[in-house]
Amino acid sequence: MDRIIVIGAGQGGAACVAKLRAEGFEGNITLIGEETAPPYQRPPLSKAYLLGEMALERLYLRPLDWYAEHTVDLRLGQPVEAVDATARTVTVAGETMPYDALVLATGSTPRKLPPEIGGGLRGVHVVRTLADVDAMEPEVRANGRALIVGGGYIGLEAAAVASKRGMDVTLIEAAPRILGRVAAPETSDYFRALHESHGVSIREGVGLECLNAADGHVVGAMFNNGEEHPYDIVIAGIGIEPNVALAADAGVLLDNGIATDAQGRTSDAAIWAAGDCASLPYRGQRIRLESVQNAIDQAELVAKNILGADETYDPKVWFWSDQYDVKLQIAGLNLGYDRVVVRDGGAARSHWYYQGDTLLAVDAMNDPRAYMIGKRLIEAGKSPAPEVVGDPEADLKPLLKA
Repeated sequence: MDRIIVIGAGQGGAACVAKLRAEGFEGNITLIGEETAPPYQRPPLSKAYLLGEMALERLYLRPLDWYAEHTVDLRLGQPVEAVDATARTVTVAGETMPYDALVLATGSTPRKLPPEIGGGLRGVHVVRTLADVDAMEPEVRANGRALIVGGGYIGLEAAAVASKRGMDVTLIEAAPRILGRVAAPETSDYFRALHESHGVSIREGVGLECLNAADGHVVGAMFNNGEEHPYDIVIAGIGIEPNVALAADAGVLLDNGIATDAQGRTSDAAIWAAGDCASLPYRGQRIRLESVQNAIDQAELVAKNILGADETYDPKVWFWSDQYDVKLQIAGLNLGYDRVVVRDGGAARSHWYYQGDTLLAVDAMNDPRAYMIGKRLIEAGKSPAPEVVGDPEADLKPLLKA
């Protein structure tokens, strides 16, 4: 094993190359990224960075000179042109490079509004990259009018930032409720009330018919209920698609992303995948985990397995979202839940998801204690009695020893 190429200079790719060096790999490492910026954190982009509370340099995962010091050939602003799995080569910027192991950490791309309804107008944005947020920032201004399309976490975070910057914000969600795909009605109700308390107009069951333009810039929108309103900026938060084109060209198996086994290996023994682009086996089904922690953990495991560790990935699933003064922390996956237990501690609140008697997940709002205990319980396979969890006076900590 002499030559390892990692495609994708995001959180997963950066974690992979760092782990390879930490594990003692002394061969050639090439890290290739389409963006011109060195690997950086994405979560603060739409929050602290857009609000002007975090400088650009603080976004970077490591100082630029770290890559040279650790003899990582960092190639930025260089989209990969081809992957030849038979010859085991990657072509980038006209150069064809051989590999012994290839890691696809290609991430994902946000879905955009269709051009036929105005998605290509100036003033219409998505939130994913540094360039996306830099382009958006001058238009997120006090007294402006913002339309957020999509009531998932990305859309809600964008609405919170626009509101904090003094904008008049409307959020539309075509489904019957915000967070409908990812959270219980109790969590939807909590965040709807939170946003409305900050002046955001939440419109559920309302879709976008088309955007109105003047001189190529968005000036308003028409909804599918016939309403028409003026807007200065539109931000789409309607989900992401895994970047699988290179994997498809290489002939590896695709299944809700780049299909990997429990070790991170694709159907080609020399090609591995990690992060948003990769799907993995989890409790009898195949899932993708769109989170920073998964990108890091999975990429680090892939690095170790390339070097012969032979370890199985057991994801410790957790997510977070910051909106106004509320920190939402989520542990576990709520897939298949049939009951939600609400623990209402006033300012601190948590929602516990059960399938039968089995605890699956916890949504904790400004309740780090409930989050940490819930996370440890889930990881240990312990399921406390719902009536205990639902009692805000009950001490949760002894549940860890039960």
